[in-house]
Amino acid sequence: MGTGVPSSEQTSCAKGDPQVYCPEDTGGTKVVQVTDCENPEDDRPQNEPGYSSPEDSGQLMASYEGKAKGHQVPPFGWRICLAHEFAEKRKPFNADNISLSNLIKHLGMGLRYLPWWYRKTQVEKKKPFIDLINFVPLRQIYGCPLGGIGGGTITRGWRGQFCRWQLNPGMYQHRTVIADQFTVCLRREGRTVYQQVLSVERPSVLRSWNWGLCGYFAFYHALYPRAWTVYQLPGQNVTLTCRQITPILPHDYQDSSLPVGIFVWDVENEGDEALDVSIMFSMRNGLGGGDDASGGLWNEPFCLERDGETVQGLLLHHPTLPNPYTMAVAARLTPDTMITHITAFDPDSTGQQVWQDLLQDGRLDSPAGRSTPSQKGVGLAGAVCVTGKLPPRGQCCLEFSLAWDMPRIMFGAKGQVYYRRYTRFFGSDGDAAPALSHYALCRYADWEERISAWQSPVLDDRSLPSWYKSALFNELYFLADGGTIWLEVPEDALPEELVGNMCQLRPILQEYGRFGYLEGQEYRMYNTYDVHFYASFALIMLWPKLELSLQYDMALATLKEDLSWRQYLMSGVVAPVKRRNVIPHDIGDPDDEPWLRVNAYMIHDTADWKDLNLKFVLQVYRDYYLTGDQGFLRDMWPVCLAVMESEMKFDKDQDGLIENGGYADQTYDAWVTTGPSAYCGGLWLAAVAVMVQMAALCGTQDILDKFSSILSRGREAYERLLWNALNLSPIASCLTSVLANGS
Repeated sequence: MGTGVPSSEQTSCAKGDPQVYCPEDTGGTKVVQVTDCENPEDDRPQNEPGYSSPEDSGQLMASYEGKAKGHQVPPFGWRICLAHEFAEKRKPFNADNISLSNLIKHLGMGLRYLPWWYRKTQVEKKKPFIDLINFVPLRQIYGCPLGGIGGGTITRGWRGQFCRWQLNPGMYQHRTVIADQFTVCLRREGRTVYQQVLSVERPSVLRSWNWGLCGYFAFYHALYPRAWTVYQLPGQNVTLTCRQITPILPHDYQDSSLPVGIFVWDVENEGDEALDVSIMFSMRNGLGGGDDASGGLWNEPFCLERDGETVQGLLLHHPTLPNPYTMAVAARLTPDTMITHITAFDPDSTGQQVWQDLLQDGRLDSPAGRSTPSQKGVGLAGAVCVTGKLPPRGQCCLEFSLAWDMPRIMFGAKGQVYYRRYTRFFGSDGDAAPALSHYALCRYADWEERISAWQSPVLDDRSLPSWYKSALFNELYFLADGGTIWLEVPEDALPEELVGNMCQLRPILQEYGRFGYLEGQEYRMYNTYDVHFYASFALIMLWPKLELSLQYDMALATLKEDLSWRQYLMSGVVAPVKRRNVIPHDIGDPDDEPWLRVNAYMIHDTADWKDLNLKFVLQVYRDYYLTGDQGFLRDMWPVCLAVMESEMKFDKDQDGLIENGGYADQTYDAWVTTGPSAYCGGLWLAAVAVMVQMAALCGTQDILDKFSSILSRGREAYERLLWNALNLSPIASCLTSVLANGS
């Protein structure tokens, strides 16, 4: 690794004794010394009171040795020092706390799962919807994702790495791509004095680059959909603040769909000498390994001038089937900045050519024309660099964007082509990456104003605890990074016989599209309805039309059936995939053909689950109550009647209260409950109560009377069987079979 920077001005993070090495090529014979990461100019007490962390970061900021607060970093959010190491290492599917008797009860499922898993992976060459064998390791590295809703996401770790990719719909690749980095170059009086990759990594590739950033002088702060990384450059009197912005905008159904992210670099000079500062954004075309092993990838520079604004950058063309895409690394040109690029370099090499190019004058060579297509097995990367002037005691701003254009997608079964939501605004020809970059760089200031207007009432409310303010926004990441897909719905996809009497179905789906998100990144099922019951509040409060769209999709699936037979893994019972007039567990697997083939979940036959139908009824009324959409209520009313009629059979003794069946017949699919339960019984009574309300609104007196009678009998049975009125607690004798909703 070589920097070509004098040892007196080059500081890196190497705890312990200084290490001395000779650069591969610095244009001379000078020895470069990597020093200890303590800042000789900083003799203040470490972690000065009142700053080292926001209220809730605790030990996450204990390692921070810097004094920089960054540029306009908010006080609330999730904050962590880049040098932090988590003491607790967790594992997925950990059975350490499960009793032997419980393991024995699941032995049958395990014996059925193994041959099913083998057939799925080795014969069908597909990924299981839940993979209990090749599971994804738990890694405590992830930060805020990039990208709007439904166009794919790229997650950056809190140390700055690009480490989780969901470009193909619903399918995740957990891979840190080493070449995807930001690098800073500082020049004083025409000479490079500092050049550093802004990464704590020390990889085996690109070894000519100066890695090993001192994490003790940097921290990350997340308040989704924005994040800040602050770098105090030891010995340089310079602080960098990278602000990451994603267009997650409540009640916005256009910009919120865009597959873009913005990086705004605010550079502050605390010294008395002027500097030239360059930030280089390098990006690999693909993810490495099998993703780009077939070759045929190519890069080209672009420049787009529109409405008085100029954006320059690189297009990384990735034509791999079935879902080709183009990625754009771009920057906004201003009167005070210069943009340069390198079209192609090998990300698996030492990277010496790129490093020396930047080191020489703080710029890149900017060759014209496209690169030659990559050879099979040979990687391809490119870089864009922005250079600005940094006056003494002043600051400058450098703006980058990352956009990806995968307009047409196919799911795993490759049954048909779908168009993403953003194609309505930017076209579906696969050439939108420059326009997306230009739009994002010109609009992000407006996005930030809208994000602030949305978040400020919560953040400014002194009655709310700081952990709540952080969690309320940061835990919304799943709306974009939940394997989320947002699709256009062509008119021929909704024939009359499918629409039936749902008058608003076609207008809603055609205007606002079709929305899906996964139960979990490792539980690969779209719109799992039992847990959507909890997550749906984010949709109905922030994007209510997407919630209504999802409800129409669920209603359509409810009225259909799939009488194909299959064996369910827990019980071994053979039963149909989907019965009519019951809510499906999910809308399908992205590795298959979601919406066309529902119920990817096959551990239990959920037609007998006690809570799915009830959750639909409750959400329909909730959505009507919050939107006031009477047309929606009228469309859903017949479906609510149908699913409640299906639910009636679970009231075995006709006391107005349903009973659980002695097996895991509800959301908590490893918990066995027999007879009346607080959880399912409570949901049942709530659903019956809203059926009374909806019957009054829909003008059906006989149905109102029917459900009023059930409610009266059921309430009495619930209190008699499950509740002790003397001490307001569940009856002790029922504790082994009472299931309460603790989510």
